[in-house]
Amino acid sequence: MPESQSAAGVTLSGVAVSPGRASGPVVRVAEPFGEPASTPAPADPAVEAARIEPAARAVAERLETQAETATGEAATILITTAAMAADPALATQARQLVTEQNLPAARAVYQAAEGFAEALAAAGGYMAERVRDVRDVRDRLVAELLGVAPPGVPELASPSVLVARDLAPADTAGLDPAKVLALVTEEGGPTSHTAILARALGIPAVVAVRGLLELDAKALTVDGDTGVIQLADPAAPIITAVAQGPAEWNGTGATADGHVVKVYGNVGSPADAQAAAEAGAEGIGLFRTEFSFLDAPAEPSVEEQRKAYAAVLAPFRGKPVIVRTLDAGADKPLAFLNPDDEPNPALGVRGLRVAFDRPDVLDRQLEAIAGAAQDSGALVSVMAPMVATAEEAAWFAERVRAAGIERAGVMIEIPAAALSAREILDVVDFVSVGTNDLAQYTFAADRQLGAVAKLNDPWQPALLRLLKLIGDAAKATGKPAGVCGEAAADPRLAVVLAGLGLTSLSMNAAAVRAVGASLATVTLAEAEAKATNALAGADPVAARAAAN
Repeated sequence: MPESQSAAGVTLSGVAVSPGRASGPVVRVAEPFGEPASTPAPADPAVEAARIEPAARAVAERLETQAETATGEAATILITTAAMAADPALATQARQLVTEQNLPAARAVYQAAEGFAEALAAAGGYMAERVRDVRDVRDRLVAELLGVAPPGVPELASPSVLVARDLAPADTAGLDPAKVLALVTEEGGPTSHTAILARALGIPAVVAVRGLLELDAKALTVDGDTGVIQLADPAAPIITAVAQGPAEWNGTGATADGHVVKVYGNVGSPADAQAAAEAGAEGIGLFRTEFSFLDAPAEPSVEEQRKAYAAVLAPFRGKPVIVRTLDAGADKPLAFLNPDDEPNPALGVRGLRVAFDRPDVLDRQLEAIAGAAQDSGALVSVMAPMVATAEEAAWFAERVRAAGIERAGVMIEIPAAALSAREILDVVDFVSVGTNDLAQYTFAADRQLGAVAKLNDPWQPALLRLLKLIGDAAKATGKPAGVCGEAAADPRLAVVLAGLGLTSLSMNAAAVRAVGASLATVTLAEAEAKATNALAGADPVAARAAAN
């Protein structure tokens, strides 16, 4: 049960996503205005439609102004959200709804954005992760058109615990750590931007706390280590977050006794790569190539791909970069692949499975990657997503080497691949674990669904035991096995992953320094002891406590 009674009062639990402990007065984040009315009809539809573009421009400009004072991941999120607000496709569709259906501008924007959001949600995967962003932009545009205050975090007069149904990425990116004691949300999950940015800002955070908004809480105590929140006395002194670990890192991924665990960055664009380089990443552990082509109506030429990849690889000349081939298909629909409709896209023809039907697309991409490696001077390896068997891994490795790329690997995102890690490592040069999908498939729990977010907690002992199988296979074969899922961005879990035998960790730029610093605080033997303790935990809370 998520709720219990204790001597201190009502206690709720959720998923701990950013460590530390804090207590103080609650400020509740206002929810969006809601669905605007479709009446009264505008007196002049043309004039009403003309209001949409200036509103979109105003919203985008505010977000861009916010981005000017932000850095790293926060700045990237604000700029991305601003670009979505200014997207002409949304404005065009909304204007058509005004002129063709005689709708008020606010209602038209709401309907147009909701159409985009529903399409993304149906696609699943990465596309579904953008639904929250689309609805955030929708709500800001609706507020602008209605002349009401935009949704999101209010101005904080004093340090407070923020309570919300969920936080949009742009809201989280704009938080002031000096004013925000802790974050608690009823929805969201361990891979959300709220989790990523809270860790980067050093703010204790707990997400997926069911029943949170039913509490009439004036003050809360939040434990970002255990995921427990408790009613507190509003008159009690404020407790600030407990600092977690050293902030300094010498730039070399290793334990205190010199055992190497490389610290890499996850990227999808030149801006991401630059941010990772500035954060001190020792290389790129995951370059998501499909980010460049989500809107491409036709397959980009080899030269177009080569140029796009080289721009991302450029900051890492002479350093290792792992490029993932297109993780596309039914759940990330690319127009030029002509995917068929599927009843369950997450389990359908995606990733490497697309290449079995269209090997020509894979071969052209490999040619472009090989060219980009020459152009950039980066030390490029290539890996495939959505691999289930050693046979599939061997098929991919053969094509990679035929393209003139020396190192071929695969992602382990499917439990079958984790269970066959030894056989897979016999036919490839390395593996990299996508913990977000591995957890989702292991627990049959959609990682976008708040109701099952606890099952996707990366501290789940069952997930850790699969990771140990992979670490053991890496030791037995003498080949690298990394982690490029969100689990790698948790400084405490990073130590456990090293103890399980994983040899590299790859994450968003915001987490690089904290993870590198955390690894340096323990010897390999201490990391292994923490891993052993975590494996024995009965649940994520017990695993965290045992490791710490």
